[in-house]
Amino acid sequence: MGRLFRHYLDSYKMNTPMWDEYLKVAGDLYNSPQLQSLAGIEHHYKIDRLQHIRSVAYLSFIISKKLRVDAVEAARGATLHDLVYYDWRENDWSHRPHGYRHPGFAVKNAYLLCGTLSKKQKNIIKRHMWPLTPIPPKYTEGWVVTAMDKYCAAIEIICSKSDVFREKFSKGVGLDI
Repeated sequence: MGRLFRHYLDSYKMNTPMWDEYLKVAGDLYNSPQLQSLAGIEHHYKIDRLQHIRSVAYLSFIISKKLRVDAVEAARGATLHDLVYYDWRENDWSHRPHGYRHPGFAVKNAYLLCGTLSKKQKNIIKRHMWPLTPIPPKYTEGWVVTAMDKYCAAIEIICSKSDVFREKFSKGVGLDI
């Protein structure tokens, strides 16, 4: 098992020194009622949107520190990257182009939550779905969040397709999914 995957599993446990460090820079966002309300919205398979955000933000924070880029901007942008309050699986036509449209919705919701965003945070949120969004991230931190979003989504989707992987994953995080 690789280090990145071990860090991914740690994002479920939330009891590491790195988790405490992440909370110092993005805990105000993560612990907000707006973010916590995402706990009930399924994102990929049985992983809810809050857990997905937590995994992406935690990994983005760790990787950014390792790359010596702005881990605070990466953590905060990643924490807000999927800040949308609807379930895209609902039978509602406005949710169908979710992959293309939700970054714009997330930026608007992030402004409502924070009042202001840095240029990097806005770019991270708006471009995290590249290549579905035609313009790639401008900053290294945005590339990190984009990559970690794809990494976490891949694990979550593999869990939905492979009983063997889901069983190993569940044992690794100590959850029954």
